[in-house]
Amino acid sequence: MTTPAPNLTSSDRTPTPTTTKEDRSARIAVTVFPVLILAAAVFAFFVPAAGQSIAPFTSIFLGVIMFAMGLTLTIPDFGLVARRPLPVLIGVVAQFVIMPLVGLGVSVLLQLPPELAVGVILVGCAPGGTSSNVITYLSKADTALSVTMTSISTLLAPIFTPLLTLWLAGSYLPIAAGDMAMSIVKMVLVPVIAGIVIRLLLGRIVDRIMPALPWVSVAGISLVVVAVVSGSTEAIVSAGALVLLAVVLHNGIGYLAGYWLARLLRQGERAARTTSIEVGMQNSGLAATLAASAFSPAAALPGAIFSIWHNLSGAMLAMYYRRSSDTHPVDAA
Repeated sequence: MTTPAPNLTSSDRTPTPTTTKEDRSARIAVTVFPVLILAAAVFAFFVPAAGQSIAPFTSIFLGVIMFAMGLTLTIPDFGLVARRPLPVLIGVVAQFVIMPLVGLGVSVLLQLPPELAVGVILVGCAPGGTSSNVITYLSKADTALSVTMTSISTLLAPIFTPLLTLWLAGSYLPIAAGDMAMSIVKMVLVPVIAGIVIRLLLGRIVDRIMPALPWVSVAGISLVVVAVVSGSTEAIVSAGALVLLAVVLHNGIGYLAGYWLARLLRQGERAARTTSIEVGMQNSGLAATLAASAFSPAAALPGAIFSIWHNLSGAMLAMYYRRSSDTHPVDAA
């Protein structure tokens, strides 16, 4: 989900700690969005015919989400790679190592059926979720670092997502890695780059519509969830609790592993929090769309449930980090 950090400049997306209109807007983003997505899932479960009517358009919905993400990015957002390469490298490598392996481990531990296992692994192989930027902001972590990590992992997704999925999930179901890579290019890379270009050319106009972009994105991810859930009603009835358990474990282990890896590599508290959030929160809308198109609606179910859960868990994690900051101020690095 594209949820840009509230009203931050391109050169410095690390906000000053306040309880202003910006902060309230961010809080709304991480509390209302999951509720809307959950409502979409409930609607699709009880009115599956309506959801199936929009299922053929899921790739378009995802393209709109990624285009909105591109509109929030500027060239200076990528400058952090040159200024602080180590924390960016740690976050991106952790993203494409920890979460895919944890997805495989959870699938083996819970003995998931092949379609569900592929769905969980595909979520792990997806790039970082863009709602992580707001969660990072609320956590008093490093928002600029979060934006950069999300951007880099998204641009690398056409390479690493299909290769990792083929490697880790190929034993469960046949994986057409080339087709998956091309789908990611069409649904992710092209819209993101288009958004960046338009932001460069029409920056003032984009700035005016920026407040609406999160709502455009949540509408898109809600439609993806509706399409996926409507085709997975039988799987939800038979294995919904099992998939939820897999998602909770996957997400939670990602948070913990990301944090402690950064700390072991001598990163400061703010960078460790950011890495934790970036690793634990995935672009599950992309995973669900890819799974639905390449495999089956059942394989897309983990991505749909992850879309709901990681926003709820992220909001709770942000509350914990903020309270921790009030007691023990975090480092400035």
